[in-house]
Amino acid sequence: MTDDADRVGWAVLVAASLGALLCFLNLSALNVALPAVARSLHASPTQASWILLSYMLVSTVCILSFGRLADLWGRRQLFLAGLGLFVIACAACALAPTAELMLASRTGQAIGAAGVMANASALVSDAFGRRKMGLALGVLAMVAALAQVVGPLAGGFVVSWWGWRALFMLNVPIGLGVLAWAWKVLPRSAAAPPERFDLAGAALSLVGIGCVTYALSMAGSRGWTSTPVWTFMLAGLCAIGLFSGIQMRAASPLVDPSLFRDPGRRTAYAGILLLSMTQAAPLLLVALYLQACAGLQPSQAGLRIAPVAFGMLMAAPVAGILLRRFRPESICVGGMLLAACALALLAALLQPTIGAVQLALCLWVLGLGIGSFVTPNNASILQSVVPQRRGIANGVRSTLQNTGIMVGTALTLSVAMAGLPSGAQRMILGNGGGPALSSVDAAAFGRGASAALAVLAALCLAGAALIARTRRRTGQPQLPSASHA
Repeated sequence: MTDDADRVGWAVLVAASLGALLCFLNLSALNVALPAVARSLHASPTQASWILLSYMLVSTVCILSFGRLADLWGRRQLFLAGLGLFVIACAACALAPTAELMLASRTGQAIGAAGVMANASALVSDAFGRRKMGLALGVLAMVAALAQVVGPLAGGFVVSWWGWRALFMLNVPIGLGVLAWAWKVLPRSAAAPPERFDLAGAALSLVGIGCVTYALSMAGSRGWTSTPVWTFMLAGLCAIGLFSGIQMRAASPLVDPSLFRDPGRRTAYAGILLLSMTQAAPLLLVALYLQACAGLQPSQAGLRIAPVAFGMLMAAPVAGILLRRFRPESICVGGMLLAACALALLAALLQPTIGAVQLALCLWVLGLGIGSFVTPNNASILQSVVPQRRGIANGVRSTLQNTGIMVGTALTLSVAMAGLPSGAQRMILGNGGGPALSSVDAAAFGRGASAALAVLAALCLAGAALIARTRRRTGQPQLPSASHA
């Protein structure tokens, strides 16, 4: 790349990183602020869960279509529109007087965030050459990790000092500044190929992904065998099946089937689904556990879970540099194994009196594992597709990542709270900073939390085995040239 191209690339990286930072901050900060929001708005346990999960559910539903629209209409336009809507919705969240209006505002936030997240990695990949793409994507992953450091800390301290409404209002002036910078530096896209947007595929993807994620969101409170859960799950799976059939026959499909022909890319997609299930769920679980069982304040809980993001912050750019010397699948296997070990150790050690050093070490190693995986996995997906398909390739990756976070959160809360009565669940989700659970319920929550962490560790082991098996079967690097995409 020339010096001018380098300057343009780094300016785009700054804009994409700041936009992504705002979106991820609003997800991670609410992990520790959720009890305060639920108390203030008199939210039921179901509403409290939805205040947290609606953001991820709606963005997951939208991001696939937005990725394709970015390829057809231009990444700049969709990024700016998404960021603008996100800023407006932040102000609405800060002013929401009821839980219902808060949920509506969070939905607006999620739609805007989908426009940002569907474009961030693709914008960066377009701006950097193949040689520097790994480093640039590593920086973007590092920013996401930074959001997980700053989010819980900011969420805890802002809620403790100024109240939870300030948490959303602070995003408005910052978001407007990012919007102005992005408007200035993001390049206009080249003319798109003459292809039509697949409306039938988009509708089926919205129904399928929406029903599946909605079923998962209900599983924690209603149970996995309840009729509503299975009804929505089956409806979603049927819609996804119809969607897959249409994509195989459509002249301009929403998701190009060729994205899944390469075994390395298929494995990368499966890996991000499994790994993302362990990305946010442990943080939420530990934050709730420390507040409900150890009597910590939100700010204290935020400090305790910060090491996981420090580990990601350290590992993500290093993994991008290592891509120049090692196969991406080798780095991904190492990251999965690190995460599995950390989760297994945390499952064994978790108790109200767990030492701060022990907890920090477990979460730091978990962050190292996640950060080591994300950068090479993302690069292996985006380097191996032509630029005209990077939007949808990243949209598929983001959809799977968000779905994994949804599945992991629903699965973790379901397993952790399976033995608790509804009153104890309400105390956990709306705990005011002191031990509110009886000793029996606290012990049951501890056992459930350890079981949930053990399940997440097993998922990481399964992902490592899958990647290693694909590498042995292909016997070659997992980064085919764009001409093979």
